[in-house]
Amino acid sequence: MRPNRVLLLLWALAVLAWLSLPLVGIAPNRILTPVGQSYLTLLGGGHGWWLLLPMLLLGALALGWWRWQVAASTLGLSALALALLAALAGQFASQGAMSAPDARFGLGGGFWVLLLLWWLMADDASKRLSLNGGWRMAAALLFWMPLLLVLASGTTDALSLWQEYRANRASFHAALGEHLRIVGITLGLSGVLGLGLGIRSAFHAGFGRVCLNVLGIVQTVPSIALFGLLIAPLSALSHAWPTLATLGIRGIGMAPAVIALVAYALLPMVRATVAGLQQVPAQMVDAARGMGMSARQILWRVQLPLALPVVLSGLRVTAVQTIGLTVLAALIGAGGFGALMFRGLAASALDLVLLGVVPVVLLAAASDAVFLWLTRASTRGRPGFGSHDATLAGLPGS
Repeated sequence: MRPNRVLLLLWALAVLAWLSLPLVGIAPNRILTPVGQSYLTLLGGGHGWWLLLPMLLLGALALGWWRWQVAASTLGLSALALALLAALAGQFASQGAMSAPDARFGLGGGFWVLLLLWWLMADDASKRLSLNGGWRMAAALLFWMPLLLVLASGTTDALSLWQEYRANRASFHAALGEHLRIVGITLGLSGVLGLGLGIRSAFHAGFGRVCLNVLGIVQTVPSIALFGLLIAPLSALSHAWPTLATLGIRGIGMAPAVIALVAYALLPMVRATVAGLQQVPAQMVDAARGMGMSARQILWRVQLPLALPVVLSGLRVTAVQTIGLTVLAALIGAGGFGALMFRGLAASALDLVLLGVVPVVLLAAASDAVFLWLTRASTRGRPGFGSHDATLAGLPGS
């Protein structure tokens, strides 16, 4: 059996990260820089011998020495390796906390690199298994389930990331609600406005050129600058009309954050709507017109339903982009996970930074997976139509 080149490359990178990068870090207290501990150091201390088995078996799969159910085995072994690595980090932190109660034991850069590489192995395996729709989501759940079981068992409670969570539980939950609220409002407004502007741009070329050029210029403005530029005019408006201030529209807070995020989100939505409408076969439009449908009926009953996969792909890009940019909204008092991240940066507390960053990454990944599933579900039963990936080649982030 020939080696799996993709798996072999990922496995080689994993071995390199596994042996050279720090998997855990030890710091005397919360703010001092941790000293990294590589796997070889941990192995010398008698920790983590069991992690050798999944790594060796993954190497056998990559080199083609193991012929039975390669893709399924890769998926299972990647999940097992990640869970065992988390258990190793938790065990090391628990034992270290007994001798040094004030010390902080965190996850090193090698842990996050290995998590990414093992996830890529599992994703490649699910593609080779030709999993689609619900089965692919089940495979993703299978990958994360062993890690979730390790976390639920309490093995990792001594890690400093969990200590930061327990110390900032109320702030974390408040930040989660604020982040989701900002993203939800932004997606709702950008979806409605982007769809409207995209429909007009698709049928009026002159308007479309101007609209896309203006939105393209907005994309070139740094996000922090745009947040700052909105402070003065919104403050003036709320001062001139106090009613606006009572509605929450003021120079800082959610209002300028949502306005800026919607401005950034419109370009992918408008482009996706235009691309989706333009790829609707002309024969279908002619057939609908021949049946006596009006232009409005053709738009809502024929063109938009057929353009839905591309529109959803644009909304997918918009959602991931918005979840990430909302972090910066904390700079103008809008809250969200950015508040935790910047608070951690100000205090030089790396784990508090991670407490704000990791949920954003997870939210973006979950949003991407959900919209990808919705996009693929909307193309079922449409052979030869809905090639949204190629159509969206010009979208940012696609």
